[in-house]
Amino acid sequence: MVTRSTIMDTNSFRDDYGALSASDSALVRRREASLGGAYRLFYRRPVHLVRGQGQYLWDADGVKYLDVYNNVASVGHCHPHVVEAIARQAATLNTHTRYLSEIIVDYTERLKKTLPAQIDRAMYMCTGSEANDFAIRVAQQYSGGEGIIVSKEAYHGTSALTSGVSPALGSGQPITATARLVDAPDRYRTGVDDIGPWFAQRIQEQIDDMAAHGVRFAGVLADSIFSSDGVLPDPVGYLQDAVDVVHRNGGVFIADEVQPGFARTGDAFWGFARHGVVPDLVTMGKPMGNGIPVSAVVGKSDVLAAFSDHLPYFNTFGGNPVAMAAAQGVLDVIEQEGLQEHARVTGAALRAELAGLMDAHPSIGDVRGAGLFTGLELVADRGTREPDGALALDVIERLRDRHVLTSVAGPHGNVLKLRPPLPFDTSDIDWLVGAIDEVLTEVSR
Repeated sequence: MVTRSTIMDTNSFRDDYGALSASDSALVRRREASLGGAYRLFYRRPVHLVRGQGQYLWDADGVKYLDVYNNVASVGHCHPHVVEAIARQAATLNTHTRYLSEIIVDYTERLKKTLPAQIDRAMYMCTGSEANDFAIRVAQQYSGGEGIIVSKEAYHGTSALTSGVSPALGSGQPITATARLVDAPDRYRTGVDDIGPWFAQRIQEQIDDMAAHGVRFAGVLADSIFSSDGVLPDPVGYLQDAVDVVHRNGGVFIADEVQPGFARTGDAFWGFARHGVVPDLVTMGKPMGNGIPVSAVVGKSDVLAAFSDHLPYFNTFGGNPVAMAAAQGVLDVIEQEGLQEHARVTGAALRAELAGLMDAHPSIGDVRGAGLFTGLELVADRGTREPDGALALDVIERLRDRHVLTSVAGPHGNVLKLRPPLPFDTSDIDWLVGAIDEVLTEVSR
């Protein structure tokens, strides 16, 4: 039985070699002969990219694309300041954290200034999966429990622990027996405006279910913009009820900031901070080093101590000097180029333009987001809000033909996830919105 993953299979290549150029067809076949079958390529006609700069990418034929998907290159592809920082450190020293090094301490002190005062210790890894894996272990050690709660379309990683709490990977990936899933806090689909208490109640129900089955609750792991669930940012502050119910039940609240962190939401440097909450642990990854493999868990010292008082932790290249130089460079660029405010202003302008398309295109059910993280929900009927995943898939393929790269999210695969590198500018809005307008007009004929 073939199982499908909403984040991996929705718009992947389906062996249609006839749609490819001779050179791309040959490259795909070489790839398939050499790489494991679990890999996926985006799009019916995969894009062969060879260069990037800022929010733009170029393919092997020299065609320029607008990247509206890639948060990994958070401050822009190949940002010269970050590239120079990496090269300078790589030419000097790269080793692990069991030797004294100023750069990891300097970076940590600087990172802590962006966080609530209660979050005062950091541990470093190489990937977001490792960070979430470590955070789950800490939560379990601190609480004495095993049960982790996540949303029904969550994605938190690919390790044994994190894949077991990542339902977005598809039905072929079993959910850990001690984990529980809750409906995402989706105001559009539930019709519940005061979504905070509603979401907290869903969490409490699953905590009670754990207790009824002899599972002790350990914590909640949540992406604070619920990106895989369809981009669910509002209302501001709704996460506080969830944090409160977690703490009342002796658990740990883990904020997965791999996607909403590092100024992306515009209103705050961190997605959780936009809601005014203080998590017990915060995980971060991809955007932290602009693509260099680096990740972290930062948290309250007493929560981390529950783990570190019993076990040492060592990750050979977690927090290595080159990774820390990249991470320092990212903070430099965010500050020096004012990217948080840029994300807030530009994202608001983008959503205003997208909302302006709604009169002409009844297939647009909702436009929502924060900063440069926008969800455009497509529906078959605006009145019933019936999701239209087939339309969304057709739209992103046709956008690709107009040299705009993005993807879909949500349990129905019907939400365009518009998440460009932070330099995405007002001049790019016309390209993106114009392409969406053209495509929706074309598919409605």
